[in-house]
Amino acid sequence: MSSIARELATWAANLRPTAADLELADRSLLDTVAVAVAARNEPVVETASSLSEAARWAVAAHVLDFDDLHMESTTHISAVCVPAVLAAGGDARAYLAAAGVMSRLGTVLGWSHYTSGWHATTTAGAPAAAVGAGVALGLDAGRLATAMALAVPAAGGVQRAFGTDAKSLQVGFAVDAGVRAAHLAAAGASADVSALDQWLELVGGDPSVLDLTGPAIPGGLAVKIFPCCYALQRPISALAGLATQLDAAQVDRIVLKTPKGTVTPLIHHRPDTGLQAKFSLEYAAATALLDSHQGFASFTDQAVRRPEARRLVDLVDVRLGDGGDWLLAGELEAEVHTGDDVLRVRSQFPPGSPQRPPTRDELLRKVEDCLDGTTLVPDTIGWSSACQILRDHF
Repeated sequence: MSSIARELATWAANLRPTAADLELADRSLLDTVAVAVAARNEPVVETASSLSEAARWAVAAHVLDFDDLHMESTTHISAVCVPAVLAAGGDARAYLAAAGVMSRLGTVLGWSHYTSGWHATTTAGAPAAAVGAGVALGLDAGRLATAMALAVPAAGGVQRAFGTDAKSLQVGFAVDAGVRAAHLAAAGASADVSALDQWLELVGGDPSVLDLTGPAIPGGLAVKIFPCCYALQRPISALAGLATQLDAAQVDRIVLKTPKGTVTPLIHHRPDTGLQAKFSLEYAAATALLDSHQGFASFTDQAVRRPEARRLVDLVDVRLGDGGDWLLAGELEAEVHTGDDVLRVRSQFPPGSPQRPPTRDELLRKVEDCLDGTTLVPDTIGWSSACQILRDHF
C-alpha cells in the first residue's frame, strides 16, 4: 500500500539540487537569519528561552512576520526549515529537502485547509522539519518516513493565534517536534508511516494532487519587503505609490476592493498592538499613506496608536469580491478620496513576489535593516556560519 510519507521521504532522500535550487537556498538562509537576528529583542524571544535551540530560532525567525512565503501552499517555509536543518547540523541540500516536502505537503493540504482556519505553516511544518533534520542526520528514506509519522502529533496550529505570541510559538513547537522526531527515528523508534495519510484525510488534504516533479521548491518563494503578513504586501506597495501625490491629513475616504480569499488571515480590523497590525488591512492602508518607509517602526504599539493612524483606519471601506484561492488572487483596487479628488491604483503582484523577485539591492537593504545594531554584514552569513550566528544572538 503506497503512503505519501514514503513517497515524500524517497524524493527527499534522492534529491540532487540544481544550481538554481542552491541559489534559492542561499537566499533563503540569508533572509531567514537576518530576520531572526532582527527579532533578538522581541519579548516573546525571551519568553521562549526555555524551549529547544531549534524552537527558539524558529520563534525569532517568524515573530516579525518578515519571513518568506511559499504562495501555492500558503506556508512560511524558511522559518521552519532553516532552524530545523541548522540545529541538526545540515546544509543547503537538507534545507531544500525539507522545503520541497513542506511546499508539496502544504499544496496537498490545499487552500481550503487554510481558509478553514488551520495555520498551514505549522501543520505542514512539523513533518517537513522532521525531514530536514533527518536528512541532516543522514537518515535513509525509510527512517525519514518514520520521522514524518512521529511528527504527526505536532502537525496542528490555528489562525486564531495570529496577532499574538502564540503564532510564532506554535511555529517553534512544530520545528521542535520535527527535530525530536528525526532524532527518535535515528535512534530506532518505530511508527506506522500511514499515520501521515490518516492525518491528511482528517485535516482535509488531497494526496492525489501530490507532484514530485519540477524544482526543489515548485513556484519559488516570495520575499517580504514589509514586516507583516504577506496578505498586506500588495495593499501597502500599491497605496504607498499614491502617498507622494497627496496629504494624508486631507484623506476622507479609502476604498479597497479585493477578492474575499485574499483577506483570510487579516482578522484584526481595529488593531491596538503592533502584532495585531501585522494582520490588519485597515492599518496597512494607514501606514502606506503615513509612512515614507513601512519598516519595523511602522508596526510598533506606539505607531499603531497614533491618532492620525487611527483616523485613517476608521476611513477604510473594504469591499470583498467573490472567491480567490490564494493571497494574490485577482487584483487589489484602491481609491483614496481627498475632497473632490480621487486617486486610483490597481495591483496584483507586489515587489518580492516570485513574479517580481527582489533585486539584489532590495534584498540587501532588507538584510542590512535587519542587522542594524549588530556587527554582522550580509557576506558573513552562510551555511557554515549561520549556526554560530544564531547561538551568539539567542
